[in-house]
Amino acid sequence: MAKDMLAATGAAALQGLIWPELGICTEQELYLRPQGPVAVLPDQRELRFEAGGHVSFGSWFNLFNLEKWQRECGLQSLSLELQGEGAFELVVFLVPRGQSWDRVVSTYAEFPQDGRLRVDLDHVLAPGFRPGVLFFELRAMGPGRLSGASWQTRDAPRRAPQLALAVTTFKREAAVARTVERFAAFRDSSWMKPHVQMIVTDNGQSVDLPPREGVTLVPNENLGGAGGFTRGLLEARAQGASHCLFMDDDASIHMQSLERTWMFLAYAEDPKTAVAGAMISEQHRWAIWENGARFFARCQPLHMGTDLRDMARMLAMEHETAQPVPEDFYGGWWYFAFPVAQAEHLAFPFFVRGDDVSFSLANDFNITTLNGVVSFQESFTEKESPQTWYLDLRSHMAHHLSLPQMDVGARGVLKIAAWFFLRNLPRMHYDTLAAINLAVEDVMQGPGFFDENADMAGRRADLKALTTSEAWQDLDPRRELPPVRHHPPAAWKRHLMKLTLNGLLIPGFARLGGKITLEAQNRSHIGFAWGAAEITCLNAERTKSYTVRHSKSAAWRETGRFLRNARAFLKGYDALAAEYRSRYGQLTSDDYWQARLGFAAPQERQAAE
Repeated sequence: MAKDMLAATGAAALQGLIWPELGICTEQELYLRPQGPVAVLPDQRELRFEAGGHVSFGSWFNLFNLEKWQRECGLQSLSLELQGEGAFELVVFLVPRGQSWDRVVSTYAEFPQDGRLRVDLDHVLAPGFRPGVLFFELRAMGPGRLSGASWQTRDAPRRAPQLALAVTTFKREAAVARTVERFAAFRDSSWMKPHVQMIVTDNGQSVDLPPREGVTLVPNENLGGAGGFTRGLLEARAQGASHCLFMDDDASIHMQSLERTWMFLAYAEDPKTAVAGAMISEQHRWAIWENGARFFARCQPLHMGTDLRDMARMLAMEHETAQPVPEDFYGGWWYFAFPVAQAEHLAFPFFVRGDDVSFSLANDFNITTLNGVVSFQESFTEKESPQTWYLDLRSHMAHHLSLPQMDVGARGVLKIAAWFFLRNLPRMHYDTLAAINLAVEDVMQGPGFFDENADMAGRRADLKALTTSEAWQDLDPRRELPPVRHHPPAAWKRHLMKLTLNGLLIPGFARLGGKITLEAQNRSHIGFAWGAAEITCLNAERTKSYTVRHSKSAAWRETGRFLRNARAFLKGYDALAAEYRSRYGQLTSDDYWQARLGFAAPQERQAAE
């Protein structure tokens, strides 16, 4: 293990401070909460104080989830080390679940000449204390400075992970180049340097990177995220990595998340431990989009909408995440670190959408989340299209057909498809209804369809061709839009319109129904559609739009098609489920993917050359 990770006391820093960072997130309350004469200098990673200046690190990025570290890592020792100068009142709070907070440290603290102040916290590990989360606060007695802090332990780590970051990219040359630059700069200055490398799988075979120590560029056939991440995993195995981290090519993360992840994997008692990063939408960088998720019949993002600026809500989320996760828990591939040896099943060839769900559920990982380990992403709402509905539905159905623990029977699987269909019928998204029908028909072809269409080239063309009314168009700023609907209609009107399938059973509804505009955050909500015969949808920047209109012919055409598909699905379910389950192991095996990707281990490539 690298000596640089050890403090002068012989303790290892489990978790250091993460600072606001321009280009990632500058929502200050997510990192620290200053009051009074305190200057926050994130570029220098430093705080400057005058007398009376106060700062709290009771924030999502910088609290320490003691309960989680105790349960998963069995901590036997703990301390807090601060770097700086000056004299302060130092308070360390322990916040147990559902109980009053304890001031486990409340003292006058003056930095010694070497600028390192260490506070022993072993007493909070004693049986008399209920586990919870820890954070500290400082109040300056005079001029002072804080340049760093870390939660430390004298315990020996159980392993020294060799971590390979597997990044998949397709025709995003600028984004991946920025990610490589950030990673290379981080690696050069981090104690992790001997323990971390990056493997960039280039599905577009268009990336040209200058040589970088610790970075490998691998041209690859475009088989989507499933093929790209699988190639990264195969390369990581061949290069001797013990752990692999699937990560997006724009890598909108604080690089310190890598250190935090590595330390947790190093100390975890269970060698099957994996870390799932949270996701925050770039639209609102203060709100959780997903902090882990569950899958059963549909994807259920956990803690969606949690305002991280709200300390009570943030702490409640952290207390809940300290509990063992349910068996249907999965981690998204924007940030998912796992032990390579535990990946008995590789990805199912979904191309994209659903590969991360299948991977988590099929493999026996002990998944956890860590505060502050998060990727900032484009809004999923913004990405919604007939193609995403198609991809989501076929993966939802395939999960339940393939995995025995997901068995819900024929009607249960069909109910999922019906839910997808009925979410779009009242919204008049007839292109999406056609895509949903296509997904059901493709799933009914059996698992061989996914093998034969692993590159999705044909289906992507088909879906593009059927997307007519739901295709985004540049918005003419001079165009007068229908009134924006900010709230769903009254309850009585919603109930009335449900009885008519939003006017489908009313003659002449195309003329009688309302014309409305929906902003980006509301376009997917069915409640806003009731009573409308024409809906104009806007993107978040209000630069693009599309308009859907009531059409009885399109609605009945796709409804009839769905009912025929449903009848055929119920009739053939038993044979179909048996085929998916019998072939799942083969389609997620090393042999399948090595042949599909033309993969050869580095030593085999050298011999061939």
